[in-house]
Amino acid sequence: MKRIQHPALLWGIPAAALIAIFWLSLFCYSALPISAFDALHALVPGHTPTLPEALVQNLRLPRTLIALSIGASLALSGALLQTLTHNPLSSPSLLGINSGAALAMSLTSAFSPSPIEGFSIAFIAACGGGVSWLLVMAAGGGFRQEQDRNKLILAGIALSALCMALTRITLLLAEDHAYGILYWLAGGVSHARWQEFWQLFPIVVLTTLIVLLLTNQLNLLNVSDSTAHTLGVNLPRLRLGINALVLLLVGACVSVAGPIAFIGLLIPHLARFWIGYNQRNVLPMSMLLGATLMLLADMLARALAFPGELPAGAVLALLGAPCFVWLVRKRG
Repeated sequence: MKRIQHPALLWGIPAAALIAIFWLSLFCYSALPISAFDALHALVPGHTPTLPEALVQNLRLPRTLIALSIGASLALSGALLQTLTHNPLSSPSLLGINSGAALAMSLTSAFSPSPIEGFSIAFIAACGGGVSWLLVMAAGGGFRQEQDRNKLILAGIALSALCMALTRITLLLAEDHAYGILYWLAGGVSHARWQEFWQLFPIVVLTTLIVLLLTNQLNLLNVSDSTAHTLGVNLPRLRLGINALVLLLVGACVSVAGPIAFIGLLIPHLARFWIGYNQRNVLPMSMLLGATLMLLADMLARALAFPGELPAGAVLALLGAPCFVWLVRKRG
């Protein structure tokens, strides 16, 4: 099949898909019927909302926006990690960031009635992910000039397993909080509200703007470390900055939705397949496709078990696994 070359179609098709899924998610699969007109009217300010419109404004709209933000953030994080490590399997879930953040969140939820004084939940999750990531980099030789890609992935898988084992021990030791932690670990945005959106949104906007300013350096790094160094890129500073941004993004996402897997691994490959390897295009396209996939998974989580719902993280794995196999076969 001939690939699409026209820029308007390359960006227009994913954007149209995102808008369509966004619109459907506002009123589809609701226990209390919501019409498309109710969803449209709810977006118009300055009037007293009816009950269906209030549901859209207070439940569906923040949930949808949070799903978009999380999908975009995790996809961007995966694209950055794959560029930094020159490893196509790098992602927040495989390199231990998700599991480390989840362990920090579980310990805090189980043994502290409220977040540690003076620190936000997102910061605690980011710290947990950061410690896990540092351990993976140390064990896998990630700080060396010549990285062993396979060793780094193996270290990430091993530490992820350790963090998940410690999380399960936490559940056994804190039975009163076990159900809430288990539900959170499944991953999803069913309980997300405006408070969580305003917690996540500034972090996403700020980190995205910073990353987009670094696309020229990331393009050089995408070729090779030696090329980037020869052309004047400060590699230690760039790696430190990108790692800090990734940890902040992933920590904020985990604190709101739990450990969501597969988006960071799959979406950057789809973006490069769709639009090429220029980081100026790959990073925004990754965010667009990641937001679409996360929102689709959340809508399917409601559809498959209506009037109940499944965890979006489980639905995402069902969607992502066959897509990744297909992508690998096409690239091969």
